[in-house]
Amino acid sequence: MRLGALLRSAFVIGRRDFTATVFSKAFLFFLLGPLFPLLIVLLFGGIGANVAREAERPTVAVIATAADFARLEQAHSALERGLRGVPLVRLRRFDPDRDLAEQARGLLASSSPPVTAVLSGLPAQPRLTGAVRSGDQIHAQVELLLTQARAAPGSPVAVETMARASGSTASARALTAHGGQALLFLLTLLLAGMLLSQLIEEKSNKVIEVLAAAVPVEAIFLGKLFAMLAMSLLGITVWATAALTGLTLLASPGAMEALPPPALGWPAFAILAVIYFAAAYLLIGAAFLGIGAQASTVREVQTLSMPVTMAQVVIFALATAAAADMDSPAGLAAAAFPLSSPYAMIARAAQDGAWWPHLLALLWQALWIAVILRFAAGLFRRSVLKSGPQRRRWWRRAVEAS
Repeated sequence: MRLGALLRSAFVIGRRDFTATVFSKAFLFFLLGPLFPLLIVLLFGGIGANVAREAERPTVAVIATAADFARLEQAHSALERGLRGVPLVRLRRFDPDRDLAEQARGLLASSSPPVTAVLSGLPAQPRLTGAVRSGDQIHAQVELLLTQARAAPGSPVAVETMARASGSTASARALTAHGGQALLFLLTLLLAGMLLSQLIEEKSNKVIEVLAAAVPVEAIFLGKLFAMLAMSLLGITVWATAALTGLTLLASPGAMEALPPPALGWPAFAILAVIYFAAAYLLIGAAFLGIGAQASTVREVQTLSMPVTMAQVVIFALATAAAADMDSPAGLAAAAFPLSSPYAMIARAAQDGAWWPHLLALLWQALWIAVILRFAAGLFRRSVLKSGPQRRRWWRRAVEAS
């Protein structure tokens, strides 16, 4: 069948399913459903943010001679042994340049390594420059280290606060990456599971046989998949509008500007988030549609729900673990594996400003959507409709031969 005819048939099926779903009374309850999971996400998200802040170890660049840094490093090792369980700042030494102020600005703008603050002026006039404030944790730790090292006895550490530093930027982008992954996973988990039961009604009242006689099975699967995607996007639009309205009314002034910006910027990140949600929904939904099509009753669908949900959790865990280093073997594997690729790539959008990996990933994901749909439709045709070529099992061939 030609592609144009296939798409027209899929559009007819999709329009039928979309209209029947959206204009039903149950759709209102569907829109109210995410309120309870949203409260759970906010609760555990706050706990996770507190854990991340406690575990964070910022990097302090030290502009000093080898002798001065050696004393500071000895003090750092001694305090680390004594204060077990308390994360101390990391120290990186750099040789002094002629213009220390310019060197400090260059280090704070560097991303290798990401630096939160720069310590200079040792030993007589120590100065801490960067995303720090007088009396905060980094300032207090540096003063303790200098006192322990006796690098500047009795001399307080002057603090110069700067709005941005690469260390704080990297930490903020990592937070945005994990937040994007969590939101994508929550929406996919919430919405894709409905595809398991999409064909139960048609199979029970024999409508599927009429549809299969009129249009290809691929068109049925494609139409149902995109109808549920359109319904899901409509629900997300309603939820997002309500959330933005609540934030506008309840959030303090300037709270939105304080959100950590992703590497590609908020408009591009929001567009990619919608596209990657659609890709994740189509990939996992195509697999779920094929799995659910093999079930004959609602009870069988309920039995399948737990293993497919656990499979989604494993896929999300793979993508979350890979977000720490997107160019590592684990990160590349998560981006290459079709079902985890959208989660991995939304994390890359938050941490990397390059566009070409996203174009490549979207083409790769589109290819796998077509492959999974074709395989699911073929399996349904052979195992349920019994209309495809049947392959005899090896033991049946052996019995017939004897």
